[in-house]
Amino acid sequence: MSNKEITGRFLTAVMKQDTAQMRELANADYIQHNPFIPTGLEPFIGMLPILKAHGTAAENVRMFEDGNYVFMHNIWRNAEPFGADEMVSFDIIRLDENGKVAEHWDALTPLVKETASGRSQTDGPSIAKDTDKTAGNKALAQNMIEDILMGKNPEKIADYISSAQYDQHNPGIKDGLAGIVEAVQYLTAQNNMFKYTKIHKVLGEGNFVLTVSEGEWNGKSQVFYDLFRFENGKAVEHWDVIQEIPADGLANENGMFGF
Repeated sequence: MSNKEITGRFLTAVMKQDTAQMRELANADYIQHNPFIPTGLEPFIGMLPILKAHGTAAENVRMFEDGNYVFMHNIWRNAEPFGADEMVSFDIIRLDENGKVAEHWDALTPLVKETASGRSQTDGPSIAKDTDKTAGNKALAQNMIEDILMGKNPEKIADYISSAQYDQHNPGIKDGLAGIVEAVQYLTAQNNMFKYTKIHKVLGEGNFVLTVSEGEWNGKSQVFYDLFRFENGKAVEHWDVIQEIPADGLANENGMFGF
């Protein structure tokens, strides 16, 4: 099985409460970075009755593979245990050298019905292409975060983002370069602009690249998951999840990063 197939089977086993399959696919010392779920496979299995009681279910929208990492874009229904009735998440799974599920990271945000662009938080293309350009697109995404969102060279925004097309899935930002400029002006006027301080991981498959960054917003520490789709050397589409990094009520001490 490919790493994608193993990950897909593991997600299905979780949803079906198939603990035998989960134990077959994952390590006993499964490392958990969701701050509200205990680390280890058996403690995770111990939480499954809570999901069953709520009827919590996941819909995988897109899945990509980068070496021993698989990254997914998911919708969670009946997701009150995670904070809202419907949630959108990015999930990352690391598989070990034996093809076992070994580690998990994620970030979740409530699903928003009405967005500034009219697009949902998850719609759009889902199949990677241009796999020979993976390394170049990963470098583009990292440089874009550093120059634009970390403020090294913000004037270079048009070098990274297409002026012809930029489909925006952040629920509060409109399409296009103009939408970004408008959002930046508004947030800056409110003294509440996103502050990216560190990139922790860059994963890609072909023209899709996911960056995991740390920073601040609304006066609180945040994790930023940004998924970009590239065409001809420029970003033409963007999805994201922003989640506050909690300091209290933690179920494990692994932190939300630690790649």
